[in-house]
Amino acid sequence: MKHTNGWLLFVTFLLTITSCNDTKKETTILKQSDFPAPPVAEVIPDTFINFGQQRIDNYYWLKDKNNPKVTDYLKAENVYTDSVMASTTALRQTIYDEIVGRMKEDDESYPSFKDGYYYYSRAEKGKQYRTYCRRKGSMEAPEEILFDLNKMAEGKQAFIFAGYSVSPDNSKAAYFYNETGSYAEYILKIKDLATDREIGFTVDGAASAAWANDNQTLFYSTIDNTLRSSRIHRRALDEPQSTLVYEEKDVRFTTYVSGSKTREYIFIGSASSTTSEERYIDAGRPHDTFKLFLPRVQDVEYSVYPHKDKFFVRYKDKENLNGKIYEMPLTGYEERSTWKEFLPHNKEVRIEGIDILKDYVLLELRKNGLSEIIAKPVAGGSLQTISFPEPVYTASLSGNPEYDATTFRYTYTSLNRPNTLYEYNITTGETVKLKEQEIPSGFNPDDYVVERLWATASDGVKVPMAIVYKKGLKKDGSNPALLYSYGSYGYSSDVHFSASYYSLIDRGFVFGIAQIRGGSDLGEQWYEDGKLLKKKNTFNDFIACSELLINSKYTSADRLAAMGGSAGGLLMGAVANMRPDLYQTIVAQVPFVDVINTMLDETLPLTTGEYEEWGNPNEEEYYNYILSYSPYDNIKAQDYPNMLVTGGINDSQVLFHEPAKYVAKLRSLKTDDNIVLLHMNMDSGHGGATGRYDGIHDTAFEFAFILNRAGINE
Repeated sequence: MKHTNGWLLFVTFLLTITSCNDTKKETTILKQSDFPAPPVAEVIPDTFINFGQQRIDNYYWLKDKNNPKVTDYLKAENVYTDSVMASTTALRQTIYDEIVGRMKEDDESYPSFKDGYYYYSRAEKGKQYRTYCRRKGSMEAPEEILFDLNKMAEGKQAFIFAGYSVSPDNSKAAYFYNETGSYAEYILKIKDLATDREIGFTVDGAASAAWANDNQTLFYSTIDNTLRSSRIHRRALDEPQSTLVYEEKDVRFTTYVSGSKTREYIFIGSASSTTSEERYIDAGRPHDTFKLFLPRVQDVEYSVYPHKDKFFVRYKDKENLNGKIYEMPLTGYEERSTWKEFLPHNKEVRIEGIDILKDYVLLELRKNGLSEIIAKPVAGGSLQTISFPEPVYTASLSGNPEYDATTFRYTYTSLNRPNTLYEYNITTGETVKLKEQEIPSGFNPDDYVVERLWATASDGVKVPMAIVYKKGLKKDGSNPALLYSYGSYGYSSDVHFSASYYSLIDRGFVFGIAQIRGGSDLGEQWYEDGKLLKKKNTFNDFIACSELLINSKYTSADRLAAMGGSAGGLLMGAVANMRPDLYQTIVAQVPFVDVINTMLDETLPLTTGEYEEWGNPNEEEYYNYILSYSPYDNIKAQDYPNMLVTGGINDSQVLFHEPAKYVAKLRSLKTDDNIVLLHMNMDSGHGGATGRYDGIHDTAFEFAFILNRAGINE
């Protein structure tokens, strides 16, 4: 379940590739039969009967990581994968060096001013993690190191820092971290920033936090045994224990706590994937009882953005899928007659983000799959719109943490344009470039071509896709290609610049991102049309994009690779079953492939909250539909592409047994001589290696697999 971010690679054994003058030599791509036999998981059948239908799962036993037979099997798979990939060692190192060469190893974020301090972070050459710092009043003031993650991670196999929240008087910081690599289980601690010592208390399983204005009281949420954030606590630093102030008992919902930008309120939000509600108190009165803002109504989502004179509320229901914005009075808003429409609904434009300033509401919008950023005056008047010239790009609103500001920041990137931070002055209309991603090894955007293509899905719907390739590429079907997508939870597959995928592009690859249904790339209806009983649209859209690349001769089926992670790994498993003939290689990162078993087990992390995404398989209609596409359940005796499947032993989103049993079953049924490998991280979780250099090694490994299968070994 859930998403992941990442781009990775693959390679295997004795290959030769191109000569110095780029004339391709004959290559020998080794097959499975050229290597020793892979590990074979023991067959221990478990029988399940639902709605009169019987399923037999031969590898259900692999879910118990406390069973030595399970860990022994995983270790054997890793040893086997390492042996098959041994010949790619030099290639992996080359790719690693290339990616590091495109990365400014000593780098510092552009500072952001908040409550009298400039906050920034930096990366240092040779260090895996960032250091978080601040300076008081001026960037010339002495530096205060808030968190040196490298020191915090010393001796740890995995380390994730999930952010911090500074108290209103700037003296303390509540922060989140873990040492497992899990993206759902964090430890909360509090640090005195003057003494650099921990104070207060430690909370295991914390998920969010907000300070009251007394600088002594912290509100925080905690997770239950299914990793659902379900309780909100209040605790003063000198109190021996917390007080429970809210519990979310509907298992579809998670709850979280946050402070408002104006420092006037503490909010408790509760949300499922379709419905939400909020409660609030005065941040200066932490012992008050939280007041419900608006009661929850099924399929109505709203978010409250306080202004000192009013509330702005983003509101979404089935008639206003892309959202609209109301302004409401600070009191009496319970009466709908007091609501005033600030931004009407537009079925062509989705509201992506909002930030509130004293005189302006900043909006990030999505139209026709592309971003717009506008500033709309609170008092009314003409909009200021930032336009972008390129056909495919991503722009993201960064806002401004200062309420009284008249400037705001945004980032801009495209497939061939490095990430750039800008600041826009609303009063003058001037834009200033603050920081551009540096590529030390050199990079010229004009050496590459970016295109936006539209594929036609099986139901006639046009599906956008962005591609990039090196200028001069011939469309004769001979080029290798990699197509990536996600396609779930309404997360858009936005284009962005990545230093890593140019190790493929510079070797002749076409790289593409398919913006398929299930994401919100073309608005909220695009998401609705790729979930629940319409989920197969996601897979059909990706197949249509793949066919377009082949039919337009950007590549061919024996040169096309596909990649996706988590729910994007579900996508990979589904298209491998449906159209294995389209792909030469597939990389499925931490794939959610055992959909029916996972969604039937309410004791597993995050399951019940997923019913509004995939459907509840305890209902026969949803059971039958999920079963009809669940990748694990639909593996059959047919030829499959080469496949690299990854997993993490501490993964809380997609438990490790899903990729493990998927590989075991796939090998037992496939009829081809292609290679299937399992690469299990035995130290970390959903995102793989947690250090930046370790993560690059993971990427190099996966790209090497892809290159090797394409016959490229240099």
